[in-house]
Amino acid sequence: MLSTAENERFTRVGPGTPGGELLRRYWHVAATSQEMNESPTKAVRLLGENLVLYKDRSGTLGLIQESCPHRRVNLLYGIPEQTGLRCPYHGWLFDETGRCLEMPAEAPDSTFKDRVTALTYPVQELGGLIWAYLGPAPVPLLPRWDFLVRDDLVRNVGLTVVPCNWLQCMENSMDPVHTEWLHAYLMSYVMDRKGETVPKDDQGRYIVQRHTRIGFDLFDHGIYKRRLLEGQAEDHDDWQTGHPVIFPNILKTTGSPGLEGTLQIRVPMDDTHTWHLMYRCAAAEPGAPRQEEVPSYDLPLLDEQGLYRLDVLLVQDFMAWATQGGIADRSVEKLGESDRGIILYRRLLKEQMDIVADGGDPMNVFRDPAQNAIIEISAERKQYQLLPWSSAGLPAVGARPA
Repeated sequence: MLSTAENERFTRVGPGTPGGELLRRYWHVAATSQEMNESPTKAVRLLGENLVLYKDRSGTLGLIQESCPHRRVNLLYGIPEQTGLRCPYHGWLFDETGRCLEMPAEAPDSTFKDRVTALTYPVQELGGLIWAYLGPAPVPLLPRWDFLVRDDLVRNVGLTVVPCNWLQCMENSMDPVHTEWLHAYLMSYVMDRKGETVPKDDQGRYIVQRHTRIGFDLFDHGIYKRRLLEGQAEDHDDWQTGHPVIFPNILKTTGSPGLEGTLQIRVPMDDTHTWHLMYRCAAAEPGAPRQEEVPSYDLPLLDEQGLYRLDVLLVQDFMAWATQGGIADRSVEKLGESDRGIILYRRLLKEQMDIVADGGDPMNVFRDPAQNAIIEISAERKQYQLLPWSSAGLPAVGARPA
């Protein structure tokens, strides 16, 4: 367990907090490209800050403070110009660097505009996503993780705001054993209730593959978790290669039926909300043109009764994360042997926070373009088969969802 003070240090993401200072060394998703093509402004809540993302008429992206420096009007309602975003109240115009370009009501020879700036942050587009960097200069390179930049894939991305702290999402990824219970056993119960044929033993318990071994290894970009299930030998890819967690907030999977793989990206909006992106990739048809836009869709949490949609595998995770509370109270938890991956992740988190406090770059901060051309992360190719409903509730990859 963690002390209350340690839990606060790990979970708080606002400016000036230890956790927030670590997370500000990384690029985070602020929007999908599709969102910005459909509307040129978007309200963004990121690391406890309220911001406005916009695209001006030249196609330049900007991320600016929510309130105009003049009279505090919300710039979500700003007007994109050829260069920059114009406040709708009095016409002040700001570019993507925060420089004030025009103050229409001031005298033509006034230098006032040269003395006013808005808070802005760098943004870049990659893989159908808009990424933002809220940290100190010099700005690091935006990591080119393989699934974001490969030309042979089609993609879509499911979007959900989960009402809990980002660390609850990440600790779930360091917990292999939950798969046989939260996904296989619970899903068997849910499908049994729906009238599906579900295998049971002679006592009526659902039959699922059980874990026989789990293991964890640090690597250059995070932690590999490894597993063996009943009937698997040590030469199985789930054990030999494993399942990578890319520090600090991405889970990569490969080899699911019909998929090349996924990136689950957990964006810390504030202390008690996480924007979850399910970035799913499939092999493109031979000779198909490059996918120009990555379709996005909302993945709802709740059913018509206001309960979590437990027939959707991913929502089972969301339920488990969110029902721990906005910020889980780790001072009262009871960790066992199967939780050693969570303990390792917390140790890595503390180590990287200490590096930042000492003025260094934490892991996965890239500054050399030669190391960032494409960052290949290997993952297990023979996906374990705990249940047949793993894609239930998710649209096919590559097509715009209805």
